[in-house]
Amino acid sequence: MATLKDAVVRKPVLATLRLIVPAGAARPGQPISPALSSYRLNLMAFCKDFNARTQKYKADTPMHVTVTAYKDNTFDFVVKSPPVSWFLKKAAGNETASGLAGHRNVSSLTIRHVYEIAKLKQADPFCKHMSLEALCKCIIGTANSMGIAIVKDL
Repeated sequence: MATLKDAVVRKPVLATLRLIVPAGAARPGQPISPALSSYRLNLMAFCKDFNARTQKYKADTPMHVTVTAYKDNTFDFVVKSPPVSWFLKKAAGNETASGLAGHRNVSSLTIRHVYEIAKLKQADPFCKHMSLEALCKCIIGTANSMGIAIVKDL
């Protein structure tokens, strides 16, 4: 919890980095090392903290991470939930999306799948303000652009 002194005195931000790192598999190599070492951040501290925060997810789940680097060589990071496209591919059982979305459907999902994905995404700190209906509409739009048809029942 931030104290009043921390809230008044802000650290100057050096950079904001966005990475996609597999859950529980952060190692001081690609793509983490080039991004963090260019700002002289502690790679091992990031890897240990990230792996501890993402141990509840299955291995190799792509996690979006936003790292804020400060000028005093410290950092904070926020781990977001996996992208909607990854959830849709897993639910549909496909490795890739359609190359001709709108013309060729590669799979179909039910409204229940969309609802479950929306409930998972609502836990994301950046989606908490969105209603479940709005999240479902966004997920349906993403599914349509990937060539995945949304049906009432299978």
